[in-house]
Amino acid sequence: MMILEEYMKINNSIKRNTIIGMVAALTFAFTLSSASATMIATEEPLAGINVPFFSFVRTEVETGVITPLTVGNVTFNGINTVPAETTPATDDLDEEEKIDEHVKLNLNYDRLGIANVDTYLNVRAKASTNSKVVGKLTKHAGCHIYKIKKGWAKIVSGKVNGYVKAEYLITDEKAEEMAMEVGKKVATVLTQGLRVRALPSTDASIYSVLSENEDFEIKREHLNSEWMEKFIKKNVKKKQVKKVKYDAMLNDLENWVCISVDSDYAFVSKEYVDISYKLNRAVRIGELATDGSGGVSSTRASLVEYAKQFLGNRYVYGGTSLTNGTDCSGFSMRVFERFGYGLPRTSGSQAASTRSISSSDARPGDLFFYGSGGRVNHVAIYIGSGMVIHASNPSSGIKISNAYYRSPVKIGRVIND
Repeated sequence: MMILEEYMKINNSIKRNTIIGMVAALTFAFTLSSASATMIATEEPLAGINVPFFSFVRTEVETGVITPLTVGNVTFNGINTVPAETTPATDDLDEEEKIDEHVKLNLNYDRLGIANVDTYLNVRAKASTNSKVVGKLTKHAGCHIYKIKKGWAKIVSGKVNGYVKAEYLITDEKAEEMAMEVGKKVATVLTQGLRVRALPSTDASIYSVLSENEDFEIKREHLNSEWMEKFIKKNVKKKQVKKVKYDAMLNDLENWVCISVDSDYAFVSKEYVDISYKLNRAVRIGELATDGSGGVSSTRASLVEYAKQFLGNRYVYGGTSLTNGTDCSGFSMRVFERFGYGLPRTSGSQAASTRSISSSDARPGDLFFYGSGGRVNHVAIYIGSGMVIHASNPSSGIKISNAYYRSPVKIGRVIND
């Protein structure tokens, strides 16, 4: 992939649109008329099949709330902590300075709805619980409501059109008020192959390479020397600091933003991102062919569907519980364990224990590994159609993403069929 960086000037501003009355602190990229132009990769078709839920969990049909049980010697209840991934960034760095920004909601969503669920809300093709699931609205995801009739709301969110149970939506003025609290400030990447750095300097080590149109949550937009000194002391090795011109870096902080890349912090130039407030949008659920003629094996298809049951569940550093909290490698370990495959505990060990394959050979059920500085630090399960499911970070939990939201360092195969 050609790496592009600092090659053009982008006016990094928040779009301001008109709504009745002034609404503080949010702007949304929710436009029906220009949806095709603004859609991000996390809303592309997802892969999956319609199979019964497995016997050891009970789930509330529409909202994905799972009650865990114990099978054999495998416990799926509670947060099972074992040696975990890398140490996460410290909590005291999460607090962003309070800035009084007055912006307006986008009028193109005439009637806003927000999913009021703990995990996800099923979007169905028709207004019936017997109808096919075409997508999922995760917790606090937004949608446009066309109408509500007989307990069902006809909605659109991202590229997903369908029906949801209206009782699980916050609507109208209450939705606008709630949006103020749950909307996330994100940086949308404006160029393909954007380098993200370990420190806010082009001399710093490259942490990862990001894909165009991907959204990354902003941890701190307005950097200052005091905050940077705390960050460096707690998170950066001395040899990394020696690579940069320290005083020059501190003098240029206003041109950089700190973002969350999975559970780590990294820095990107403001020139190449657009900063805005957004609600999550629905993800589309498709089907995997399992007929043996160009499709995938039943094991792979079942594994993918099983993994997707936990969409929206919590990310917990050091956790291995699919229902009460897990980190990235705990998630992949537990999912594969259900199908008789034993994986090591950490993403690095999982990468070392799997056979490398090319991206063109990737099939649902393979593993995508991501890393920095020659070290693997994140793992995701490929679900087909260029998408992965993974335990990303405490803010997003278990989510579905473009497999190339950042450049994978390895694609590994566990299931040899």
